[in-house]
Amino acid sequence: MVGYKKCLLTNSNYFDMINRRKFIKSSATVAGGTLITPSILAASDRGRSEIKKVGLQLWSIAKTLEKDLTGSLDLLSQIGYKELELYGPYPFSTEKDKATWQNIIPMVGFSQSGYYGHTAKEFRQLLEDRGLTTPSMHVGLDTLRNKMGETAEAAHILGQQYAGIASIPEGERSNLDGYKRMADEFNEIGAKAKTNGIRFMYHNHGYGLKEIDGVIPFDLILERTDPALVFFEMDIFWTIAGGADPIKYLDANPGRYKLMHVKDMTKQVRFSGDGGNPQQWVELFPYITDAGSGVLDFKTILSHAKKSGVDHFILENDAITDPKKSLENGYKFLSSLKLT
Repeated sequence: MVGYKKCLLTNSNYFDMINRRKFIKSSATVAGGTLITPSILAASDRGRSEIKKVGLQLWSIAKTLEKDLTGSLDLLSQIGYKELELYGPYPFSTEKDKATWQNIIPMVGFSQSGYYGHTAKEFRQLLEDRGLTTPSMHVGLDTLRNKMGETAEAAHILGQQYAGIASIPEGERSNLDGYKRMADEFNEIGAKAKTNGIRFMYHNHGYGLKEIDGVIPFDLILERTDPALVFFEMDIFWTIAGGADPIKYLDANPGRYKLMHVKDMTKQVRFSGDGGNPQQWVELFPYITDAGSGVLDFKTILSHAKKSGVDHFILENDAITDPKKSLENGYKFLSSLKLT
């Protein structure tokens, strides 16, 4: 990907759901002297919401897609996924971003990206044939700087609303002045995106959450950017790895976060440093696991996310070893999760 890409969770919510269904099937039960009927239980569930369109960041199964694109899309559709987030570069990407990707290929072990050898129109048809849509894409910063028109044109073809970066290049965030410049440029990119009928989003990879000269860089970005022009995609894993509280950021910034990457931790871990380079990200890959199989309290975090304005919940796993099993596990967990 150009630019790169609680408490212990128990199964009580799952068992509560199963028991409730069994309970409804039996006519009525008296508890504590009060008659509890199926209609009362149904009413209690109306206060909860489910995630209707479970998404996936295609980076999670990049090697599988490269081997068998149509078969992989068939599998996603059969499991129940509805939304896919794409990663670049794309045919319209700048030569600089394409060159960056070429340097990454030996490290990631696959070479295809974007539309996997298809045009935007062809790729959209592949998705439509399977009941899939794509709300967003990760794009290289140089492409957003220099080819917003082409980016937006492709987004409109695919029906995408958001285009953004997976991370700020390391060399452009070495100090607070760098973060200030990037925040100001985000406003400019966001304005261009709006003019072209799409939205700019920023995905933070867990860096910028520790103080520099008494200022938290990520807070500076939030404060310095225009809420009407710059939107955010929270990655829960990397936010926690950076030492931040995702709920705090969601509650304090309603309407800013519109998308969310959902992946779990086998145990609570933090970056060895400030999270500012890919080496520190890779160090934590062994602690990434499928949503619902680790220690993060997703019911609480995602409930706050929903209230904050997150519209797209996108599963991601940078360290998948069994794609089919992981895809099924993640979908089963997220699609059955009741949010309060």
